Order: sequence, then structure tokens, then C-alpha cells
Amino acid sequence: MAVEKTAPGAGAGAAAGRTVLVTGGAGYIGSHAVLQLLLAGFRAVVVDNLNNSSELAVRRVAALAGDHSRNLSFHKIDLRDKGALEMVFASTRFDAVVHFAGLKAVGESVQKPLLYYDNNVIGTINLLEVMSAHGCKKLVFSSSAAVYGSPKNSPCTEEFPLTPNNPYGKTKLVVEDICRDIYCSDPEWKIILLRYFNPVGAHPSGYLGEDPCGIPNNLMPYVQQVAVGRRPALTVLGNDYATRDGTGVRDYIHVVDLADGHIAALQKLFENSSIGCEAYNLGTGRGTSVLEIVKAFEKASGKKIPLIFGARRPGDAEILFSVTAKAERELNWK
Repeated sequence: MAVEKTAPGAGAGAAAGRTVLVTGGAGYIGSHAVLQLLLAGFRAVVVDNLNNSSELAVRRVAALAGDHSRNLSFHKIDLRDKGALEMVFASTRFDAVVHFAGLKAVGESVQKPLLYYDNNVIGTINLLEVMSAHGCKKLVFSSSAAVYGSPKNSPCTEEFPLTPNNPYGKTKLVVEDICRDIYCSDPEWKIILLRYFNPVGAHPSGYLGEDPCGIPNNLMPYVQQVAVGRRPALTVLGNDYATRDGTGVRDYIHVVDLADGHIAALQKLFENSSIGCEAYNLGTGRGTSVLEIVKAFEKASGKKIPLIFGARRPGDAEILFSVTAKAERELNWK
């Protein structure tokens, strides 16, 4: 990992005495980000409805944070419960919000679009209204490379057309558009939209990681569950793409690097008075196929991963990876 200015303890000036609300902070990416926030000197208040996460993750963050755990608190809240969210804001003054909370399974979003619009969009509108009412107008939003849809070319820059091809990606774009409109209506807002590519991996301690409820919707946890015998084989969704081995190509970024990207974004919000509403890609800038990931996992673990080849999944792009020059230049993150 090559991360500048975002190591634990770094950016102490930006963190000093600051309190950050983290929605979805018990989830996979959120829990890693909460730990990095604490280690960087922030106070973190986590709200999560535990729909696809566990309070155990928050307890593990506290254990890994050591003395910094005194700056961590947790509330079980669904963002669609505006009254409960109001009570949290009434009891604590927040300097910024990092907004992870949302449903994120592409396939499920195709089957249950209303669920995704209700959870991801309505929940965010509630959050933004409560933030505005309490004068908290700094936001880091967990967006997605899914907003690019299936671009004709890769790698993607932030200026690529935004044409998501599944309801999950559409909810992310709707929220991005809301954020841009809010900033246009009130320039006091400072918003950074982080477009993630494909988060993978776990905290180096092995104490935090990804263990989704039910059938995993992402490649790496599925591979891991096959490796430990929880599932008999990995179903590769499509091996007839126009790629080097027929399987989809993605940009896989380590979750701790991704978490550190949020620290860099917060520092930008606190240090730059003219940020406005800006989008940044967070990825490695390299494309890796499904079969290349499987082979790398087999080499690292010494375990053979049985494969079944299935049909393409609706809403999936063929090739999607990032240009990260803007984040390197403006957030000092790589």
C-alpha cells in the first residue's frame, strides 16, 4: 500500500477535536474506515441498521483502536427513521459525515429496485435534511464505479458519461445528482463523491474483513467461502466477454487503501474552503480478470478453487477500471 499523508496519526491538524458521523460504519468498508478515522485522531459516531453487518465489527474496531476506542460510539439506526437520526444530531455536534449506508448488490437491485430506491435514496435524503437542519454541511459520499455503467473504453476518468445500467448504480447517481443540486442551491456545502471500484481484502490483523450475510454478491468473499469449504464451487458469471480470458475485468482495490482515501477526502474538506462538490475515482488504475483473481488467490492460499461457468449477470459491465490521477493530484492519495 502506498498511501501519503493518510497513515494512522497523520493529518492530526485536520482531525484535532473533530467528530465525524459514519453511516453504515458496521459494514465491510465502513468498519475499516472507522478504524482509520480513530487512528488518525477523529471521534467517530457510527449509525447502522445492521441489515447486512454486525455490531461485532464495531467491537472489533474498538479492540484494534486501543486507547482511541474511547472516541467511538454506536447507535443502531436506520436512516429512513428520521426521528431517530434527529436525536443523534441533537445530542452531538458533527463536523462532517461519511455516508456509507446503503444496499449494494447489483443482482438484487435488478430484482428489487424499489427496495434499493427506498433504502439508498430516501435514506440519504433524510440524512441530508437532518445535516442541513443542524448546520453540518461537509459530506463524503460512498459512490460507486457503477455510475459509469458499461463504458466503451476503460480506464474511466471522472469526466466519463454517467450511464449506470442497473438500479444499484442508478441510486448512486441519483444521490450524486442530489448532492450537486444541493451545492448549487447552497455553496456552504462541501461534498466529495468517492467512486469506488472493487474493494477487496481485510485488515492486516485478520480481525476485520468481509463476511456478508447470505450468498456473497462480490467475487472475493465468494472465493474465500469456497476456499474454507462453506460453498462447493465458485460460479463465474460469464466467460464469453471480449477480454483476455473471457471473464469480466475489474479494478480491485485493497479495503485499507480505500479507507485511507476517506481520511484524505475529509482532510480536503477541512483544509480547502472552495471544494464545492467534487467526484474522485478510488482504484488502482489496473484491470484484473475474474480468473486472474482466482489464480492469485490459489497461489497465495495453496487452495484449489473449483469453478462452474454460468451465464452473465444482468447489469454487469464487461471491463471497468479507473484513472486515479485526480485523487493522486488533489487528495494526495494513491
